[in-house]
Amino acid sequence: MSELLQELARRLEKERLKQKMAEADKNTKDMATAAKQRTKSDEDDEDAEEGEEEESDNDEDEESDGDQDTTKLFVTISDFQAQEEHDLSFKKGEVITILNQKPDGWWLGINAQGKKGLVPKTYLQVYSKQSQGTPNNIEDDDEEEDDDEEEDDDEEEDDDEEEDDDEEEDDDEEVDEDEEEAKRQHVKRKVHEVQSEESRSHRLAVKKVVSEITAVDMLMEKGAIPEGFRASTLAQLLAEGNKFRMSYFLQPTLTPSKLYFKDLHWDQAHGGVRPRKTHIELMFTLWSCKMIPLPGSGVQVLSRHVRCCLFDGLKVLSNIHTIRATWQPKNPKTWTFSPRVTGILPSLLDGECFVRSNSQSPDIGILFEVGISYIYNSTGHRGELSCGWVFLPLFTADGTAIPHRTYEIVLNGGTPYEKGLEVDPILSRRANFFEQIMVSRKQPKLLVKLKSPSGYMRHNLNLLPETLVGPKCYIHLLAFYRQLLAEALLKDRINMQSADLICNPVLATFSELVEQTDIVDALRSAWSEKELTVKRSEKRDEEFMKHLFVQVYHDSVYPLLRSTTLPANKWADEEVEISRWKDIANFLQQTQEKNGSLYSLLSPEHAYHVFDISEISYDFLGVTQKAVSSTEPQACL
Repeated sequence: MSELLQELARRLEKERLKQKMAEADKNTKDMATAAKQRTKSDEDDEDAEEGEEEESDNDEDEESDGDQDTTKLFVTISDFQAQEEHDLSFKKGEVITILNQKPDGWWLGINAQGKKGLVPKTYLQVYSKQSQGTPNNIEDDDEEEDDDEEEDDDEEEDDDEEEDDDEEEDDDEEVDEDEEEAKRQHVKRKVHEVQSEESRSHRLAVKKVVSEITAVDMLMEKGAIPEGFRASTLAQLLAEGNKFRMSYFLQPTLTPSKLYFKDLHWDQAHGGVRPRKTHIELMFTLWSCKMIPLPGSGVQVLSRHVRCCLFDGLKVLSNIHTIRATWQPKNPKTWTFSPRVTGILPSLLDGECFVRSNSQSPDIGILFEVGISYIYNSTGHRGELSCGWVFLPLFTADGTAIPHRTYEIVLNGGTPYEKGLEVDPILSRRANFFEQIMVSRKQPKLLVKLKSPSGYMRHNLNLLPETLVGPKCYIHLLAFYRQLLAEALLKDRINMQSADLICNPVLATFSELVEQTDIVDALRSAWSEKELTVKRSEKRDEEFMKHLFVQVYHDSVYPLLRSTTLPANKWADEEVEISRWKDIANFLQQTQEKNGSLYSLLSPEHAYHVFDISEISYDFLGVTQKAVSSTEPQACL
C-alpha cells in the first residue's frame, strides 16, 4: 500500500513540473510575440513618416514575417548595364523590389544592397513565393515534428514505472536511430521534389514573362508601335525547336503498325518513289503588302517578311515558311516580293510557293503573318513583331474549293487567336462619317494569287511528303532527295529488321541544309550550271541525273556544311549574311576553277570540323524527327 502511495506522489510531482514548464514556455512565446508586434508597429510609424522610399524597406521587413506583397518583387531574367546616371545595373537572377511602376516602362527599384535606380520593365519577371522552398526549410519542419514526437515519448516514459526506465531508454535509442535514418531519406525525397517543382516554376515563369511583361508592352506604352502589333506567334513556334520547320516534315514517318512508311512507297513498275496525290495541292504567289504601319524612330527594323503555314483556326498543320520582303525608301509602307536580280533569285526572297496537305479539315486555310525583326535602340533588345495577319480559307462553307485568282485581303491586328482587332485603330477613331470611305484605302492589305501547278511541276510535287509548304525553287531538289531516300530505305535494304548503318552523306545532311537558305542557293547555282553541260538525251535518264545531283551536292554543299570558317547562320544580321555570301561565293568559284571540291578540302586556307560518323549516317527511325529541340542530324542504326 505504501509503495502505491509513493508511486502516486511521484506522478503528481511530475505533473506539476510539466504544468510549470508549459506555463513558462507559453509566457516566453507571449513575450516574443508582443516584442515583435511592438517592433512592427514602431517600424510602421517610422515608415509612414519617411514616405514612399521608406515604405519599400517596410515591405522587405514584412517579407521576413511572411506578409510581403510579392507583386512588388521581381527577378531579373538577363544582365543589364546602366546606360545613364540614374539607371540601376544588375545581373541575371537578382531579386529587385519595385518602388514605382512608371508608365514609360522604366521602373524605380532597389536591389538587395540598397542601391536604387531605374530598371527596364522588359528585363523583369514576377517573383513567385512557390519557388522559395529550400532543403533547410524542410529539414527544420522535420526537426520540429521529431521534437514533438520525442516530447510525447518522454511523457509516456515518465508515466511508466522506474524499474523499466533503463530498458525503455535503450529501446528509445534504437528507435531514434531508425527515425534519424528515415528522416534523412525523407529529406532527400523532399529536396528532389522541391528542385523539380522549382524547375517547373521557372519554366512557367519564363512563359509568363513572355505574355505579360514583354517588350511589346513597353513599345506600345511609348507609342512606338500601333495597338494592333503583337509579338510574333509563328516566330515563337519556330523558336521552340524544329517541330515547325521543313526539316521535320521531310523526315519519313512510320505507320502505327511500324511495318512500313506512311508517305514513302516504292514504285516497282517505274523504279522510284511512287507519286501520291493529296487533297490540297496548289501554288501561291505573294505580290505585295500595302500600307503597313511603320514603327517609331527608336525601333530599328532589321527584316521585313511574311511567314505562312497551313492553319485550321486552332492549330498549325504544317511547317512555317518565311519569305523576306523588299521595299523602297521612297515608299516604306509597301513591301514587294520576288525582285528582279542578276543570276538566280535567292530562295528567301522567292514569293512563289507550293502547298501540299492531305488534311480533310473543312476549316483549313493558309495563314499569313506579316512581321518584322527589330532592335530597340535604347536597350539593344532584339525581337519579332507581328504587323498583322491574314487567314485565307481554301474551301467555302459547302466544301467547294475557292477559285484560283488574286485576293486582296485586309490585315487583322493582334494574334490569329484574337478576332475583331485592327492593326492601327487610330485610323478609324479619327475618321468622321465622311472620312470612313477613305479609311478603307488606308487599311493594310496583302495581295496573294492562287494558281494550279503545271504538269511537270505537279509530277514532282507528287513525289514530296503529304504535308509541306515551301518555295517553288526547292521542288526539283526535294524530288531528288526523296528519290535517294526511297532507294536507301526501300530498295537497297535487305529487310526492315536490318540494323546496318545507312551511309549516305546527302541524306545525313539534307535536313541541316534546308534550314540554311544561302547554302541551298549555292546548291541551286551549282546545279543550274551543271545542267547546262548535260545533253538532252542524258536529261531523260533519271538514274544519270540522280548520280549527277549527288556529285554536285558533294562538291558544293557538303564542304560548306562542315566548314569552321563559315560564320554561323544568324537571322536578320546583315553583317553575318554578307560575310556568309562572300565565303560561299569564293568557295563556289574555287570549286568551278579546280573542277571539284578536292582542292578546297585539302587547302590549308580552309578548316573543317573533325570527322564524325553522323556526317554520313542517316537516321531513318525518326530520332531526329522526335528530338524537336535540335535541328542537327543524328546518327542512328
